[in-house]
Amino acid sequence: MATKLYVGSLSYRTSEDELREFFESVGTVVAANVAVDRFSGRSRGFGFVEMSSEEEASRAIEQLNGKQLGDRTIIVQEARPQEDRPPGGQRRFGSGGGGERDYRSPRR
Repeated sequence: MATKLYVGSLSYRTSEDELREFFESVGTVVAANVAVDRFSGRSRGFGFVEMSSEEEASRAIEQLNGKQLGDRTIIVQEARPQEDRPPGGQRRFGSGGGGERDYRSPRR
């Protein structure tokens, strides 16, 4: 069973290939992803690495947390499950709208 790790404090220049190579020093990497902003395409400074076993994931946390990757000291910890979000990315900001109005009735 593969175990997903959160990798924080990444340099904005770190590529997925660099992330994969760094973690391959402690075990088999199933996947390595750097989170990117969907509008700008720039790195968000964190990513996820999926190791092939829990043992390798534990070893990665133990050996790589607090180490230098590029010019940054990274954080490595077990990833939390993704939270449920409303479908379609719907978010409400401010207090505008939302109420139903009947625009056919005359003003008084």
